[in-house]
Amino acid sequence: MALKKGDRAPSFTLVSDEKKEVSLADFRGQPLVLLFFPMAFTGVCTTELCHMRDDIATYNKLNAQVVGISVDSPFVLDKYKSELELNFPLLSDFNTEVSRSYDCLYEEFVLGLRGVSKRSAFVINGQGIIRYAEVLENAGDLPNFTAIEETLGAIK
Repeated sequence: MALKKGDRAPSFTLVSDEKKEVSLADFRGQPLVLLFFPMAFTGVCTTELCHMRDDIATYNKLNAQVVGISVDSPFVLDKYKSELELNFPLLSDFNTEVSRSYDCLYEEFVLGLRGVSKRSAFVINGQGIIRYAEVLENAGDLPNFTAIEETLGAIK
């Protein structure tokens, strides 16, 4: 069943691009933007994450942390973050457990690949409640950044 506004965000602990464990609980007390993306080093994912990088000041003003999540390994995510000069953490959901718990996993993706995160955006308030949920079926679409920012503005 799809997660929606008002639901408690599923907890998680994942390994970051810096090879450190990061948990949902680490962000308690501040808004969090979780961006699930299909795969590092692909066109639309790069566009999405570079948009967030270039607009990070907006999210900082809204006191929000941004985190990207994909099924890529922490080693791939480290290289990707470095090449794009991203200014927020990337987390590896290599075993697909978190993507599955957020109901944003393609059972079958392009080229016969299985278990890839759907492009999705969740805004979670400081108490762990989902305030915005967008799961895109088409990996070529981008999240609604305006709606994300408006949701964060309403949390203040």
